[in-house]
Amino acid sequence: MEGDILGSIREVLNEEQIFFDEPMKKHTTFRIGGNADVLVKPTSIAEIEAVIAWCDEHAIPYYVIGNGSNLLVGDDGIRGVVIQIGSEFSGIEVGEDETIWVQAGCMLSKVANVALEHSLKGMEFAAGIPGTIGGAVMMNAGAYGGEMKDIIECVTLLSPDGKIQILPEDQMEFGYRESIVSKMNYIVLEVKLQLQAGEAEEIVAKMKELNEARREKQPLEFPSAGSTFKRPEGHFAGKLIMDAGLAGYRVGGAQVSEKHCGFVINRGEATAKDVVTLMNDVVSRVEEQFQVTLEPEVRRIGEFVS
Repeated sequence: MEGDILGSIREVLNEEQIFFDEPMKKHTTFRIGGNADVLVKPTSIAEIEAVIAWCDEHAIPYYVIGNGSNLLVGDDGIRGVVIQIGSEFSGIEVGEDETIWVQAGCMLSKVANVALEHSLKGMEFAAGIPGTIGGAVMMNAGAYGGEMKDIIECVTLLSPDGKIQILPEDQMEFGYRESIVSKMNYIVLEVKLQLQAGEAEEIVAKMKELNEARREKQPLEFPSAGSTFKRPEGHFAGKLIMDAGLAGYRVGGAQVSEKHCGFVINRGEATAKDVVTLMNDVVSRVEEQFQVTLEPEVRRIGEFVS
């Protein structure tokens, strides 16, 4: 891609918000991925709109990410612009009616802690999920019996044609690990949560219980993208993979976790090709043995080596 065209992104953002030839392994929890041509960190809705308008004007593809916790970036990187909606766009305000207003780049852990500070319950299930609230809304993230749809009042969205709209929860088309955001390629800008009054001691106890369960059952000591596959109807992906004899199965630096077979971990210097090969092997083995087709939960972007 023409360097002078990419360099003209300085017309819409300040120099400190722009990163050229940026290693994407720095921006994913998998710690995998080649370099992006450009990564930008907008601080406002106006800047997000300006970057997208600039990309459209120059016919440059763009990709929106949050904390990169459910993402696999190809080894050959990303051609175009990565818009990272993260800590630079993470405002949070607590209302008087047990609501919390949050910008999309705010980490779920931060939202959960603010809710705790105000004795508001409902966020406990999400406190240990290593993602932004924008990403969590997009995929209707859930854990331990809770899902984002259970606590959302409304979401402010930016459509591909540049229109901003506010949708109530019942128009978000939430399903298992999906929403209207993923279906229509919207960008989450802001979220309004509806929580409930609770007792701080009980909220702390619940968060501690769930975090201990995570540490006990999940391979948090290794880089990963969380649950690698969606839960098949009537089954659990991790159990199917374990029953297929794939616990500890390894391709290069990528491995099926022995602690929780639903996770693919980076044992060190894993490539995206390692992960994709391993995932394909797992899908084939499970389908062969149990006639169940596993679907990836991890989102792939960028260019992958064939």
